[in-house]
Amino acid sequence: MAEKKNILIRIGSLRHGGAEKVLVTLLKNLPRDQYEIDLLLNLYSGKYLADVPEWINILYLNKGEMITTNRPHEIPKKAARVLYQGMLKRFPRLLYKGKLKNKKYDIEFAAIHGMRDEILKSPLKASKKIVWIHNDLSQVKGYTEKEIRKFFGFDRIMVISEKIEQHFHSLAQNDAEHRKIIKIYNPLDTGEFIAKAEEPVLNYEFDKSLPTFLSVGTVFPQKGFDRLLRVHKRLLDEGFRHKILIVGDGYDFENIRKLQSDLALDETVTMLGFTDNPYPYFKHADFYMLSSRYEGFPTVLFEAITLKKKIIATEVSGAGEMLMNGTLGMLVENSEEGIYAGMKKALTQPQGFEPYIERLNHYEMPFTLENSVSRIVAVLESLFTSPVNPDQ
Repeated sequence: MAEKKNILIRIGSLRHGGAEKVLVTLLKNLPRDQYEIDLLLNLYSGKYLADVPEWINILYLNKGEMITTNRPHEIPKKAARVLYQGMLKRFPRLLYKGKLKNKKYDIEFAAIHGMRDEILKSPLKASKKIVWIHNDLSQVKGYTEKEIRKFFGFDRIMVISEKIEQHFHSLAQNDAEHRKIIKIYNPLDTGEFIAKAEEPVLNYEFDKSLPTFLSVGTVFPQKGFDRLLRVHKRLLDEGFRHKILIVGDGYDFENIRKLQSDLALDETVTMLGFTDNPYPYFKHADFYMLSSRYEGFPTVLFEAITLKKKIIATEVSGAGEMLMNGTLGMLVENSEEGIYAGMKKALTQPQGFEPYIERLNHYEMPFTLENSVSRIVAVLESLFTSPVNPDQ
């Protein structure tokens, strides 16, 4: 039997985000007889910790819940974390000598783009290095072309959508850099979504007399929940009665809740917060609304497609790809006007969504869990054999 490859994987935490869910799904499906994996978290926190297979060795820099506010009593702990993690980022040899006990890794893997520098500045010059890009970085503040070009320091750049793939190819300067870019759809477990959707709805009662628009995601400005609430208010003022249900938590939660109150939407908008199982809400909602400003390959649309929902989505990276250019759901302009147009059509012409459902009922996903995992394993193995062809 071949000797196991030692892999270090880095991510901030295992909180309730798409990249975190995808990573844990991958870990649950990797062949344990081929790899020895250390998963290093900046913060030992998050709902997906319990789902990490027991054979994965979890390490962490700090422990406890994420601190997203600046309450006076929390500032010292927050500052201590920032200083400690900043020191280890600046002086990585301290981390590798101490926490990692001078272990030699064959592969170092940045599971999100935010771990780029931590992996590229590793003192282990002989290790192969991979990054997993989950966002359209051209839309992320601070990521200039010069900054994005730094990702070509990795041996492999895994991207999750055609748009991200095309953007990286546009920045590649030679054949070797083009070969580093590999598009692989996220590994996601459709069976899990379908089974969990049958569980009861908790802490919410659907009003069957009014259409409900569901939106699920981490409450960040990226997700556009502020746009969703302003459009909701506009439609209510025009006499279109409906409800909004937002499932998720994040550092912008209180800002969105304040906007809800400022717009006098407390009777028609519910911010449910975090839940372990969002799938029953998908099942019972009338429409799924993706209001994001930017994405990489929105995992939540995969879930909505699997559960055969009437979908409205802004034209962000991955949305057109997943919705087959608008044949499986409605694509709208990435703006408040676009969201308004889509929701108004849903309220005035709901029958117009029936063709989408008909197509979804006969649609088979072109990307499967098994295929995605096998392709990622092939990428890992390719680092020690011949270069891969990004079009394979």
